[in-house]
Amino acid sequence: MWTRRLAVPCICLLLSSWLWSQTTSGNQPAPAASTVPADASSAKPHDDSYVIGNDDLLAINVWKEPDISRSIPVRSDGKISLPLVGEVQAAGQTPLNLEQAIANKLQNFISQPEVTVMVQQSNSQKFNVLGQVAHPGTFSITNSLTVLDAIALAGGFRDFAKQKSIYILRQSADGNQTRIPFNYKEVLKGTNPAQNIKIQPRDTIVVP
Repeated sequence: MWTRRLAVPCICLLLSSWLWSQTTSGNQPAPAASTVPADASSAKPHDDSYVIGNDDLLAINVWKEPDISRSIPVRSDGKISLPLVGEVQAAGQTPLNLEQAIANKLQNFISQPEVTVMVQQSNSQKFNVLGQVAHPGTFSITNSLTVLDAIALAGGFRDFAKQKSIYILRQSADGNQTRIPFNYKEVLKGTNPAQNIKIQPRDTIVVP
């Protein structure tokens, strides 16, 4: 009889202790997410293959320096201007090289500057197709385009195109222009495939 009277309170006490432990463990706050900011240099996007050219639009970001960070086009002389930095040669450099050049100039004013350069608009990597083609105009260079690829992008020839008298106008580094002949018939037959050269920025293909 006494055993049964003692057992009931014990069971109630044990049950209450178990419920209390479950309640308190369920109310424990979840571990807080890390609020440590990611290192800006750990995921810095840049490109070590693209060559910047005139008229390209660049997005330049200097970490924690909003007065210097901005989008800026490359001038016709190939340079850009930034506060504290002054003029920097951009054309002919990769974004990675330009990052380093800007950072070197900022070291006199900022401790360990973190610079990111991205190409927002690739306006320099374009070429023209003019004359007797279906869709003359300006096209962007993608991958390794050849003259045949360029003509295909322009929709092919019109009825009276002089396919043996095509030529490419190419500007050299000193500003001079050279004229490179292209005989579509020979290239198509495989008799002179070397004429099917790769397109360079600012080339103009003329189909008489």
